Amino acid sequence: MSKIRVAVLVGSLRKDSFNRHLARAVERLAPSDFSFDHLRIDNLPLYDQDFDGHYPAECQRLKDEVSAADALLFVTPEYNRSIPGVLKNAIDIASRPWGTNSFAGKPGGVIGVSVGATGTALSQQHLRNVLAYLDVPTLGQPEVFIQNKEGLFDDEGHIGNEGTQKFLQGFVDRYVAWVRRFTS
Repeated sequence: MSKIRVAVLVGSLRKDSFNRHLARAVERLAPSDFSFDHLRIDNLPLYDQDFDGHYPAECQRLKDEVSAADALLFVTPEYNRSIPGVLKNAIDIASRPWGTNSFAGKPGGVIGVSVGATGTALSQQHLRNVLAYLDVPTLGQPEVFIQNKEGLFDDEGHIGNEGTQKFLQGFVDRYVAWVRRFTS
């Protein structure tokens, strides 16, 4: 059986990012026939329509990696009630120029963790609007708006709370079933 390749886009550049920990936790809960490729987005230039004639190498690399994936996982923090600029920039780059949208038709999941009481609810809603326009069918339920609290992650980055672990496993199970609907 071939592996299902999931392109992971984490919207935080911070070295010890809560969202990067969350992405890794999802990986550990997924079945062995799923592989997760964390796509690098920290070295991309700001999108410029002048690129459309000749894409810079790093931009083309991202487009190619997204194109090669079977599914998408977006793990986003919430910055000022929306998605981080670095994530939006990566989305703009991989979806342009017009007619070459690397995301189109790929099943996606959207999750996130933040220190705020509402987690990343508003950021995820904004992201879902963008993804709908880009023809990315996203898993609707369960929504994963996690508030980071002491003990959420242990020293190795694993989920340290049994209830959260169980909830996250439920998300992973639904996400896997969602992706299989598109890849079978």
